Amino acid sequence: MDGDPQLHANRSNRDLTAVRAFFANVQKQFSARPFKPHRIFASGHAQTLAAYAWPRRRRLKTTVVNDEERLFSVDSGVQVLARCRWQPQRTEHASVVIWHGMEGSTDSVYMWSTAAKAFAAGFNVIRVNYRSCGDSEHLAFTLYHGGMSADLRIVIEELITRDGLSRLYPIGFSLGGNMVLKLVGEYGQNPPSEIISACVISPSVDLGASSRVICERSNWLYHRNFVHNMKARVRRKKLLYPDLYDITKLDEVKTLRDFDELFTARCNGFENAEDYYRRASSLAIVDQIRIPTLILHSEDDPFIPFEPLRQTSFTDNPYLLVASTQRGGHVAFVADVTESEDRFWAENRAVEFCQMSESYF
Repeated sequence: MDGDPQLHANRSNRDLTAVRAFFANVQKQFSARPFKPHRIFASGHAQTLAAYAWPRRRRLKTTVVNDEERLFSVDSGVQVLARCRWQPQRTEHASVVIWHGMEGSTDSVYMWSTAAKAFAAGFNVIRVNYRSCGDSEHLAFTLYHGGMSADLRIVIEELITRDGLSRLYPIGFSLGGNMVLKLVGEYGQNPPSEIISACVISPSVDLGASSRVICERSNWLYHRNFVHNMKARVRRKKLLYPDLYDITKLDEVKTLRDFDELFTARCNGFENAEDYYRRASSLAIVDQIRIPTLILHSEDDPFIPFEPLRQTSFTDNPYLLVASTQRGGHVAFVADVTESEDRFWAENRAVEFCQMSESYF
């Protein structure tokens, strides 16, 4: 790969003809392994809950115990905690950089699973927490929000300049998917040549729409869990930074939008929740993406609407490949029995996409 000047040209120039040919190959490869939902867990809710409860945590936990902890300084007095798994001679290998979903962490089971698959495929793997996630509240006086693409940019820049990594693949789940899309959109016409391609799974590209859908009666279980965890986080932040957090109205927070209005927006310089949703959503900037990017999303995702992905900013950008399925739930895609891989179809396709990018660019 490194000796072929044409492949170097494809990578550095993001040649549109090359990207189209690459996407055609990806679609052909994926069509050979279409998603077939588990025969019992067929609905969006069943898929989502099954993926969360699937008995694989104990096995996967053993794969991460020796991962190296790494702190990245992303702002004055603010660090994020990452966990890294390095191949021998790390600079000779490509690297996958993974971001989790809302109220997740580097210890979310899909993070462990994707890391294990990517490492087995020959990649270095860097799993990154958002600010204050993964028991790292003490590392940041601020709360994270869904548009913190600047933090992602700093992590990637350090991996390039300090670690000498030359082939990077950002992967984002859910809210992390929104951040990855926002980041690659912000790069615009001049993205770093070290970022070969990107992949997102179940991305919340329209935060306002997602905040409305999560409040529907059918989503009460997820919604209650998100709000409970976010309120608990603010209480922990209050103990660490008593002068920065006013929790007198915390008990009045009943919805995700309430939380974003009282805390997320105010702590991060937005006028209100609506301003936050508008400015932090990747929806407004995906038309600027010039890095080959795969979007894996199910049409029956219970709380991240698929409809925004039908907009022309997604369908008309030749650098975006939207691989949709009718079923699959949210960050789930629990497949029926397969012979050559485990049941978690989207994780497998994300790693396969990175492998194909390595072969092509």
